[in-house]
Amino acid sequence: MNQSEFQSHTTADALRDAAKKLAQGALVAFPTETVYGLGVDATNSAAVARMYAVKGRPADHPVIVHVSSVQMISHWAIDIPDYATALARKYWPGPMTLILKRSDLVGDFITGGQDSVGLRVPDHSVAIALLAAFESIGGKGVAAPSANRFGHLSPTTAAAVGQELSDFLDAEDVILDGGSCDVGVESTIIDCTGEFPRVLRPGAISVAMIADATDIAIESIYTNYIGGSDDGLNNAAADDIRVSGSLENHYAPDARVLLDVVPTVGQGFIALASIDTPPGVIRLGSPVNDEEFARILYSSMRNADDQGLTEIVVAQPVRGGIALAIRDRLKRAAH
Repeated sequence: MNQSEFQSHTTADALRDAAKKLAQGALVAFPTETVYGLGVDATNSAAVARMYAVKGRPADHPVIVHVSSVQMISHWAIDIPDYATALARKYWPGPMTLILKRSDLVGDFITGGQDSVGLRVPDHSVAIALLAAFESIGGKGVAAPSANRFGHLSPTTAAAVGQELSDFLDAEDVILDGGSCDVGVESTIIDCTGEFPRVLRPGAISVAMIADATDIAIESIYTNYIGGSDDGLNNAAADDIRVSGSLENHYAPDARVLLDVVPTVGQGFIALASIDTPPGVIRLGSPVNDEEFARILYSSMRNADDQGLTEIVVAQPVRGGIALAIRDRLKRAAH
């Protein structure tokens, strides 16, 4: 199918039409501040099954439900701890997913059979407008993993969504173009089903930010990292809960990804602008700080695939915060 057949501009009419399409069981790709999501009605098992098929996603891999406001989480979750409420009030809308005990509304087809559900309020005007329009006609939430084939690079532009999925979408499906994503890597996932919050996937919301919002000692949060790693990069190997993006091999371009080695002639190279490019090396990205590094990471690796490069060398950022999320994604891409 030609991408232009289902590309959409984000006018008010287009958003209302997209909300109606969701209610009718269609797929709607939409921008968030992190990456583009491939959305379906989270209560429609047939629509969710088709979304899984389009992505090539394993049936037991849970998806995150997106809602327009904190008030909507009561439809989806029960026994919400006070620290989760504090996190939601502080960082929603924003790049944070909370894992909570599921309500009766939640089907196994969303959770992969688990007794918990991931919820998020995205911080993007198009996403919020779409979710609000869907809720205004009776929708409760939109299940939306990243809008790419499973295991591939997450898309951060509408064009990248079309590149990934145009061969798999039907005429009734929609891609909403909201420009480039501001954050560029997926949300922080925080398990809120226990006594303390537990980070299952690092993102823009850091451990320090979690501690600040909850008044929980940072040591308690670090102790509850899966694997107990100070670096946080072993934290998504939990056996007791499955979450999006937790597989060892994920976020991968076609090119082989090599980390923290000296690039040679013909290889692509992504590094902070302060690091020089050796002769004959193809510079793919020169971010000036960690935030820009996250924002351009996936598009830079996608650019390497577009150029037909076979290897990408990445000089990883070394600090905490979002640099932790960058290293997590790169570790999986290089696996």
